[in-house]
Amino acid sequence: MKHLAAYLLLTLGGNESPSAKDIKNVLSAVGIEADADRVKALLTELDGKDINELISEGASKLASVPSGGAGGAAAAAGGAAAGGADAPAAEEKEEEKEESDEDMGFGLFD
Repeated sequence: MKHLAAYLLLTLGGNESPSAKDIKNVLSAVGIEADADRVKALLTELDGKDINELISEGASKLASVPSGGAGGAAAAAGGAAAGGADAPAAEEKEEEKEESDEDMGFGLFD
């Protein structure tokens, strides 16, 4: 990832086709040693491709990936509806645990 970040920084800076040496120079400027094999693999993958087009394609692919924010809530709500009788019993058990914590014999600021 750091090699790709260096490549992107170089392209943002106006270097449309960064070399391995350019990437190594950027990384060494911040105290990171570049892995020659990874730099070579990165440059091989990106050879002849427009980085802006690749970013646009990736963004459109990510837009189609579900983020999952509401999926877990719906599943939890469905489970609660199916086992509605068990929900109050679980709450009572949690309250008992909280009450037993108070009987430790010392306070936080004693």
